[in-house]
Amino acid sequence: MNRAAQAFLGAHNFQHHIDINTVAESILYDMHEGLCRRPAGQDMILTYSNPPEHSPVNKTVIVIDAGGTNFRSCLVTFDAEGNPSISEMEKTKMPGVERELSKKEFFDQFAANLEHLKDKANHIGFCFSYPMTITEDGDGVLIGFAKEVKAPEVNGCHVGAELKKVLKEHGWKNNLDVVLMNDTVSALLAGAAGCASGKKYSSYVGFILGTGMNGAYIQSECDCYPGVKKQIVVCESGKFIKLPSSDFDRAFDAKSQKPGTSILEKQCSGAYFGPVSYEMLMCAAKEGLFSENFAKKLLSLENLTLIEVDKFLHGPYSDSCVLGKIASESATPQDYEILFDLLDAVAERCARLAAAILTACVVKSGKGTSSIEPVCLLCNGTTFFKTYKVYDRVKGYLEEVLVKQRNLYFEIVEKDNDITFGTAIGAFRQ
Repeated sequence: MNRAAQAFLGAHNFQHHIDINTVAESILYDMHEGLCRRPAGQDMILTYSNPPEHSPVNKTVIVIDAGGTNFRSCLVTFDAEGNPSISEMEKTKMPGVERELSKKEFFDQFAANLEHLKDKANHIGFCFSYPMTITEDGDGVLIGFAKEVKAPEVNGCHVGAELKKVLKEHGWKNNLDVVLMNDTVSALLAGAAGCASGKKYSSYVGFILGTGMNGAYIQSECDCYPGVKKQIVVCESGKFIKLPSSDFDRAFDAKSQKPGTSILEKQCSGAYFGPVSYEMLMCAAKEGLFSENFAKKLLSLENLTLIEVDKFLHGPYSDSCVLGKIASESATPQDYEILFDLLDAVAERCARLAAAILTACVVKSGKGTSSIEPVCLLCNGTTFFKTYKVYDRVKGYLEEVLVKQRNLYFEIVEKDNDITFGTAIGAFRQ
């Protein structure tokens, strides 16, 4: 790394080479406290469910995937061999994104979005990617919306019960069974159901690193947690807060909707990758790290996204992205080097934090002790798989921290339509 860039990062406490084991152990302690129902950053949400021993056969299920800005719905049909297929997929806006809705308006929009699937199945698998408490009957009580969804009257509602009620009001005749789950649970279930012939995994982890980030694993029954039977646990990993924060992190956090919260997510996920990078570059430009002409160009930027940062890292000398174009017009060779090193440091920290979360989930599962039966890590998200070197770095760090240091074995798995198929499987609770 360029010495000037390294000194600048150190001066502002940006720890891109953060120790993975230290973070993983802190996360593990926080997970333990959460399961003991003591104050913790992570919510540690019990799901009262486990992966099924076999995929459903000769079944059809309605699948809803509601999260972020999109609302997706479709049918998933399992044939006689348990092979799934998707039909009647539709995508529309998530209710409450464009304007604030009352509870009635919110669920009425759900019903309108599902009209094309009316009475085509009795089972509904509902991936609802917002913090919620799962009940033993498979419903979910909303803790609160994140991102831009505005429907405060829905907080505290049993989402599944409200959905069944509104669908009846809209003329649905079937006796519906609705099961709520988080997207990490859907990912985990997709990994458990999609094991290749001749392979066997000792356990499963679901991990999302896209716009947001989160993890889920299977907690074994043990004396440490009385009353907690073997089941999938959602960690709400992004809420972990016991991390060193740089000046850039604090500058962005102060501008965020909920300052002081979700520190890990703000240092790792795609939604915040660009804004934190922006704070870093603005600071560097003001402190004279770049040439005068290039600094002026950078300071004219109003914002920065992960997409633009990633384009530059993949092709720093291309002028097809915002940073590349500015650099091509005014940057010196040293400007190019420093700019690249600073942004790569953000990607490096992202990879190390992702590796720490996955390490904690594998260790907490208590599995993976045999190389022939590793833990399946079903990973999902463009930030994880597409962002510059993140996937390769995570895999390399896990080889070191899990395999070489702990003799724990893993396999990273990616599957098409994983959230859709996993949600369909989750509709038939085990």
